Amino acid sequence: MKLDAAVIELLSLDPENTTVSSAGGGGCSSASTSKITSRFRDGTEKCFFMKSGRGSDAEIMFEGEHASLNALHNAVPSLCPKSFGHGHFASQPSTSFLVSDFLNLTSRSAVKSGPSLASKLAKLHTTPAPIPVPEGFDKRVFGFPVTTCCGDTPQDNSYKSSWADFYAENRLRFILRRAEKSNGHDKELHNLVERTASKVVPRLLHDYHLNGGNGVTPVVVHGDLWSGNAGLGVVGVKEGEPEDIVYDPSACYAHNEFELGIMRMFGGFRGSFFNDYHQLCPKTEPVEEYEDRVKLYELYHHLNHYALFGGGYKSGAVSILTSLVKKYGGK
Repeated sequence: MKLDAAVIELLSLDPENTTVSSAGGGGCSSASTSKITSRFRDGTEKCFFMKSGRGSDAEIMFEGEHASLNALHNAVPSLCPKSFGHGHFASQPSTSFLVSDFLNLTSRSAVKSGPSLASKLAKLHTTPAPIPVPEGFDKRVFGFPVTTCCGDTPQDNSYKSSWADFYAENRLRFILRRAEKSNGHDKELHNLVERTASKVVPRLLHDYHLNGGNGVTPVVVHGDLWSGNAGLGVVGVKEGEPEDIVYDPSACYAHNEFELGIMRMFGGFRGSFFNDYHQLCPKTEPVEEYEDRVKLYELYHHLNHYALFGGGYKSGAVSILTSLVKKYGGK
């Protein structure tokens, strides 16, 4: 397999001392993956991971993943691979690529080193969104500089100063429109989502309600942290002690507890994980509503899976919607 000139230039590689081979899955339906191994003049060897795909969907996805990986990496360097860049192949301009550190995954039962995933995630979730703030705002805001993809769904990350407004509009109403485009209009689902966005979200998430009226500080979240996007591995080199690591992020600046919705949806994270995490990153006040907030955040992922795959994911969404509307939806 020949390495494209654009990638050689991006990484400043010597093509005579570089090999390319096929790698595993690409984290989305349209990407293929490769492992790049290059030997440098000082005799050291480094491995890179490359995703490639054709068309505008791949271009959007790789731009978002590049920004996501580096937002996480900048906050907690040992949490995920670093992305070196993205672009278009010189030989095939319609094909986009993303290049990051290669991640050598090991067995989940392997002896690991370094901080735990709970402590790394707590560090990520207690690091405020970076300054400077976007033009037109006077404080840290919710959103992200680029579109990111959760699965194959390109998300609306346009900035909002209110977390409740962002979650209601950029997540719930947005994904409802995607679901209706994929599966057709469903009156019951539509009305439940709208009731939740207009009544439940302000009741549970408004600034005047959270943290005694102080609201929440935007922090970067992985955004798609189910157990299949976390593991044990060594980054960049073949040898070393494996650490807890995450990959395939879909980042935005959000309420830290938004991360926990997808983690609860598919399981894979033990109760001890959440206990350790909350020792370092306490539950948002009011604590007695914590479980309902996490359920509200899980809802987005049920709706996203319904938009992507249809079928039984609707029933999971309706179940959450019904319980939250009954409890918080008012008359």
